Amino acid sequence: MADDSAQEKSEEPTQKRLDKAKEDGEAPRSREFTTTAVLLVGALCLYYFGGNIAMHLAGILRNNFTLDRRAIFDTEQMFYNLGQAFYDIFFPLVPVFALLAIAAFLGPLALGGWLFSVKSIAPKFNRLSPIAGLKRMFSVKSLVELVKSIAKVVLVMTVSYFLLASMKDELLGLAAENIRTAMTHSLLLAGKASLILAASTILIAMVDIPFQIFEHTKKLKMSLQDVKDEMKDTEGKPEVKGRIRQLQQEMSSKRMMSAVPEADVVITNPTHFSVALKYDPETMDTPILLAKGVDHTAMRIREIARLNNIEQLPAPVLARAIYHTTEVDHPVPEGLYVAVAQVLAYVFQLREFRRGQSERPDRPARFNVPPDMKY
Repeated sequence: MADDSAQEKSEEPTQKRLDKAKEDGEAPRSREFTTTAVLLVGALCLYYFGGNIAMHLAGILRNNFTLDRRAIFDTEQMFYNLGQAFYDIFFPLVPVFALLAIAAFLGPLALGGWLFSVKSIAPKFNRLSPIAGLKRMFSVKSLVELVKSIAKVVLVMTVSYFLLASMKDELLGLAAENIRTAMTHSLLLAGKASLILAASTILIAMVDIPFQIFEHTKKLKMSLQDVKDEMKDTEGKPEVKGRIRQLQQEMSSKRMMSAVPEADVVITNPTHFSVALKYDPETMDTPILLAKGVDHTAMRIREIARLNNIEQLPAPVLARAIYHTTEVDHPVPEGLYVAVAQVLAYVFQLREFRRGQSERPDRPARFNVPPDMKY
């Protein structure tokens, strides 16, 4: 039971899963939306360009029904007239075909976006399985497609009935009009009817789009184990991450220890903490923390300082304050300026004393560490 629960696809797909699906050519698509877009554009084209198309059609009919007797018996003239008719009707239809092509191209992009994947056109032999075919035939998706088809037929028939009833007088009145007016009027009526019928399919598209998104998301849903495996693949296994973190710490420690010989002073808490500071008045605005550590690392810093004759100054409160408030290679915080200045002044005076240039300085009795920086 636990295994079944773990394998249940109950989790929403991750961004990585969605991106992988796009790479494989899988995205939510609504054929109803594309069909609606093409029908609406076609109906609008017929409505707005119908009069112009009717005029050209009337011209073609007039030219081909007013031939003289000699042209009727001339086969070359008939081919010329046929070519001229195609030429006359081609240009009025160009904007219609162009807009239809744009609608057919942009319709699928409105849902799912642009996708190009070789995997989507690769042959899938599992589709040849009769069992898989039967599952698709009797799936929920197939049932929804059947319901949509029936709904479209019922919807279009209902709209058509009321549309014909409302246009009955205009349709009957076409018989009393002259041929040119009747052709223009009939095309306008056809465009209006097509526009209304195309608009009626918007309802089907509005139902289909959420369903396609739901089906796509449902197909990509993941089990808890899938999510865990993906996180492992993305972020690495815990033991690998731990090893990487250990190596990074070792490298950082080595780099930090190599900087200790450049320090001016190492401030210590005699039992646990050590911090190494450097300050060059000519190149630095504030003292910099070169290294810090506790326990074994602290003792290692002191050993390197001893080997390089770097002054070590016990100041437990100040050592702890610097350790907890300052990162390696960063300046000490403003609140510790006075205390660090006391240390550096003492160390620099001590150097001059050892070179015989001044008297031995007195070690500061206490260091001014703010209460909020005492640890």
